[in-house]
Amino acid sequence: MVRNIYFESYGCPSNRSDLEIMLSCLRDAGFKLTSDVGSADVVLINTCVVKKPTEDRMLNRLRYFKSLGKPVIVAGCLPKVDLQAVRSILGEGFVALDPQSIDKVVYAVEKVQTSGETLIFSEEPPVKPDLNKFRLNPVVEVVQVAEGCVGACTYCCVRFARGRLRSFPLESILNRIEKAVKEGVKEVWLTAQDLGAYGLDLGLELTDLLEGIRGIEGDFFVRLGMINPIWFRRILDKLEKAIKNDERIFRFLHIPVQSGDDKVLRDMNRGYTAGEFKSIVTHLREDIPRLSISTDVICGFPSETEEAFKRTLKLIEDVKPDFLNVSRFFPRPGTPLWKEKTLPHKIVKERSKALTELHRKLSYERNRSWVGWEGEILVDEKGKDRSWVGRNFAYKPIVVQSDDELLGETLRVKVVDARSTYLKARIVG
Repeated sequence: MVRNIYFESYGCPSNRSDLEIMLSCLRDAGFKLTSDVGSADVVLINTCVVKKPTEDRMLNRLRYFKSLGKPVIVAGCLPKVDLQAVRSILGEGFVALDPQSIDKVVYAVEKVQTSGETLIFSEEPPVKPDLNKFRLNPVVEVVQVAEGCVGACTYCCVRFARGRLRSFPLESILNRIEKAVKEGVKEVWLTAQDLGAYGLDLGLELTDLLEGIRGIEGDFFVRLGMINPIWFRRILDKLEKAIKNDERIFRFLHIPVQSGDDKVLRDMNRGYTAGEFKSIVTHLREDIPRLSISTDVICGFPSETEEAFKRTLKLIEDVKPDFLNVSRFFPRPGTPLWKEKTLPHKIVKERSKALTELHRKLSYERNRSWVGWEGEILVDEKGKDRSWVGRNFAYKPIVVQSDDELLGETLRVKVVDARSTYLKARIVG
């Protein structure tokens, strides 16, 4: 009889939210969650395939679990994006569970020990905010507000797993947040494949959701997830107003640009220009002081010339994002670029290194401006050894040292030093 479930999870906040729902289903059904794979009766792996190196890691984990002879449930995006790769490793003894079927995880456990390959796929996700969750971090509630997207980026395979946009009801999301806050949550993450698209299918906008959250009582912060630049044409002024009217919303926005070259952006089917992105960031920073900006760039896109890459470097130098995620282009299964000839590995590696080094310098310069700042942080993460990581109003990671248990505590600190990726502070009250 199955008793112990070992789990691993990778990828985005939506994947984390899916995992917490699955873990709650398993615990409610009487299963025990274990961190010891050796004692597990079943392995649950929640996968990510947004990048090829990540997918390679997923496949290596499957090979390891296969070598242990453990029944495996493969959840997340991998099964719908590259089911053949899963089959080639696990043979017939596995269950595949897509992101729209996470509420069926208990059934998956039953099937994985009694039959061969089983695919549990659905075109219609459950209303995820209505489902119970087993919160991995008692301070943070990850609320998925929508499934899927309306985009068709030529490099992206995640849309094959997550499907077209389905926004979850406003009332369900607000009820989830209110319940989490009553249970002691201090930080709420609003997440989706593209948060800016929330409500398009319901006749709503993201700012309608933020207005609803404003009416929820409690001491908590809200972190906004990724918003693609195209949506700022509709919500820029209203989003600025929402952030300024509710001090509980972190002054932080994740706006992925992907390239500083307009031709590359057209080839990516992104729907905006580099100039439009720069204008959005400039406008936001002028209106919201100390706003932190995060963005993403893909290096080595097939049509990225040397001049195109230089334009990307120039854009990043001009914008000076606080956070930058640099990815190297890899063709992904099922996309229009799946069979496209790629740039030489050496060139892509050099461009990635150059962009990373530029950002390290720029982010250090921006972080230095925070030295001497004194204010409150919410501790939302345990660091290494005696360290704790907190976030201030601009979602800047600030590290403090203490032997005390500080998770969920609000501290008054003074920033005493800066690094390229975080700030160091001492507790002053």
